[in-house]
Amino acid sequence: MFLYLCTPMRNERIEWDDAHAEIACFETGGNAKEYHVMIHAKDVAAPFQEQLEAVICGYEKLKAKELNVATPVMKRYFLSDVANQGEEVLNADTMVCAKSIVGQPPLDGTKVALWVYLLTDATSSKLSNGLYEVKQGGIRHLWSASANCLKGDSEQQMLQLFNDYVDTLAEEGCTLADNCLRTWLFVNDIDNNYAGVVKARNTIFAEQGLTKDTHYIASTGIGGRAINHKVLAQMDAYAVAGIHQEQVHYLYAPTHLNRTSDYGVSFERGTYIDYPDHRQVFISGTASIDNHGQIVYPKDIVNQTHRMWENVEMLLAEADCNFDHVGVIIVYLRDMADYQVVKKLFGARYPDIPTVIVHAPVCRPGWLIEMECMAVKKI
Repeated sequence: MFLYLCTPMRNERIEWDDAHAEIACFETGGNAKEYHVMIHAKDVAAPFQEQLEAVICGYEKLKAKELNVATPVMKRYFLSDVANQGEEVLNADTMVCAKSIVGQPPLDGTKVALWVYLLTDATSSKLSNGLYEVKQGGIRHLWSASANCLKGDSEQQMLQLFNDYVDTLAEEGCTLADNCLRTWLFVNDIDNNYAGVVKARNTIFAEQGLTKDTHYIASTGIGGRAINHKVLAQMDAYAVAGIHQEQVHYLYAPTHLNRTSDYGVSFERGTYIDYPDHRQVFISGTASIDNHGQIVYPKDIVNQTHRMWENVEMLLAEADCNFDHVGVIIVYLRDMADYQVVKKLFGARYPDIPTVIVHAPVCRPGWLIEMECMAVKKI
């Protein structure tokens, strides 16, 4: 049964012999619910095929029981060796929904972890242009996952990805500026290739009317590999058709964070969207940074973690939320050796939120840790 924790989320942990699942459930009060599920394999010594089967079977068990009326919206597989494992995941998971497959090794020692985002009272289908359309309550949610191209350097690949995405959105009567709410940019060898990704994004955004005087898009730019090693930049994206600008709000936390444009990049620290019955909050990749754009607590993983939490708390507060409203956390570590320390910190402070900690360097070497999250509350 779900544990009622006197919080906006209902949380549950389910154990099987070969895997376990962490579940957060949000109810608007009617029939509509949304779920975040994080599934982890248990046996670190098992071959990849067995770990993948354990994770997928765990999800199928949930779909047969706890989540039987929920529609998968987005899946992300975190893999320890995506070049050898990615195609096997594609062959094993035939569910119709956006599937993100990224080389970001789970740091609990396993080879695969799975995050699934689900909605009730929703239908999902793949459109001819490759987008996945999820309809719920008259709203069209448009998801894209694992988009990539092979030609050129990181700047050229990112330019092509954004140009293709702009064209695809246009087919649905949408624009990048008006409808895209969230992107995830996975950069192969981020220390060398992130600058090209930033340059390409800045170029496209300027062309599309996204500036520091209008708005940007919530985003995470993080280290991560695609199946093909020639892919230097891979993108997941989320847009909503028919959304009105008065529904969308941007989060800044100016006492703790600076504007990203101050140091030449173009993304929002966070975004929230108001629907008739609930507020959806996306917190971008957030690290230990101050409102002058400087790294806080260099080379100190414990204090960087605490400052990161404080920054996220301030962003959530602008949306009238806190960590009790958070349904999922993804944590990125530059140094795998910091895992045990960070695991203990998160376990003590946020033990019930579905969480995965992966190896994925942040865009600036001095940042040892970064996190992102999604939150939701009734309005």
